[in-house]
Amino acid sequence: MPQHAQVTLRYGPYESSGLVDHRTFRLKGLQAALRESGHQCVLEETHEWNIVELVVNGESVFTCNIKQLEFGGDGKLDPLCKEAVIAVENAY
Repeated sequence: MPQHAQVTLRYGPYESSGLVDHRTFRLKGLQAALRESGHQCVLEETHEWNIVELVVNGESVFTCNIKQLEFGGDGKLDPLCKEAVIAVENAY
């Protein structure tokens, strides 16, 4: 269980207001939750639409639809953020 892991957040573009683009607004809570647990976050854009993937030590440990993450916030009330932190902490 990595205590202070470097977590790569791979995120794809998603459609909002008729425009498709890479946006980090929905990643704010996830980043805050991971940092609060002592992990370092590195953002990496991918071409896969609507995807967020957390990678620890080269292994994908969590994946979700970016539109399911809460917009903005600190991640404390978002159940997906809690799941992601647990997945990172359970990574080998």
